[in-house]
Amino acid sequence: MPTFQSSPAYEHGLAEALGVLLVNLGTPEAPTASAVRRYLAEFLWDRRVVELPRALWWPILHGAILRIRPARSARAYAKIWTEHGSPLLLHSSDITAAVEARMSTRLAGNVSVALGMSYGQPSISSALDQLHVAGARRIVVLPLYPQYSGTTTASVFDAITSELGRRRWVPELRFINHYHDAPGYIAAVASSIRDFWDQQGRGDKLMFSFHGLPQQTLLDGDPYHCHCRKTARLVAQALELGDDDWVTSFQSRVGRAEWLRPYTDETITALGQQKLGRLDVVCPGFAADCLETLEEIAMQYTALFVESGGGQLNYIPALNARDDHVAFLCRLIEKHVGGWPEASTDWSESEVARDRDKSRTRALAMGASQ
Repeated sequence: MPTFQSSPAYEHGLAEALGVLLVNLGTPEAPTASAVRRYLAEFLWDRRVVELPRALWWPILHGAILRIRPARSARAYAKIWTEHGSPLLLHSSDITAAVEARMSTRLAGNVSVALGMSYGQPSISSALDQLHVAGARRIVVLPLYPQYSGTTTASVFDAITSELGRRRWVPELRFINHYHDAPGYIAAVASSIRDFWDQQGRGDKLMFSFHGLPQQTLLDGDPYHCHCRKTARLVAQALELGDDDWVTSFQSRVGRAEWLRPYTDETITALGQQKLGRLDVVCPGFAADCLETLEEIAMQYTALFVESGGGQLNYIPALNARDDHVAFLCRLIEKHVGGWPEASTDWSESEVARDRDKSRTRALAMGASQ
């Protein structure tokens, strides 16, 4: 017989909350080889990330990759690590706090917002525990991946349903699986670029660099490639760029298999060889700055551009906890929680509190102990 996680003793009339679960990829706990090895072992064992048969993949992962890659990746993490920890975790935490603060002022019902990471800490399991303790009987899940991919968004869905499958009392659940072409998101990205240009001047060309995936994912029907292309096109339109003013590419490829093209490193090399004076790079697939933006783009590829004959490469920061980004995320969440009692914006009615009090009164009259 299965054993399900028990819930705390139920109390009639206990205030319930609207739960919001924000999810990002994750980060090692420290910029050390051992911490990175633990992180990569979890990340690369995900069937959504690597679809090879487990019997084939296990010796490759543990016999080669986890022996070589952790030390190299740890050195890269050390370049961007802050005195307060991982940039990805810090920015994701800032987004979470800002979303909770903003939604708490907009909705009449209680709102509890938690951050979970697909790999590492805080885990998705711990975030669900946090929402459960806060009384969240209805939860909306927002993976911070604008463009859908089975390797990211679907992996979040798998983790959440697996975790909830072990619980006795399952909450109502709504899941947001992309926002790559949402007008508010496009506007926020375009505004961040304009703000950067106002402060730093405008480059000769704008590059949209997205995290790469194996070409096979596209052939198997994953919409990620199309979502990325559409995001770049819509932002370029919002900025009124000509066709020669911008380019889209895909970064972070590993291994020998064919990945989505064009590759960011090869594109940057070609632009450098053309003696381009200044290249601006933005990464609209990352909601928060991380290793791939701060070390790969802003450090590795900046050097590559200069070595190839280019002038200056400027990285435009991710949206992070910008006001327009947070405002958009809140509007997106509110759109998806419509009809739930805590989602009311009418503070004068306070229907949630009245219903809760009536429920408690009826329960006590029928002999409930609490």
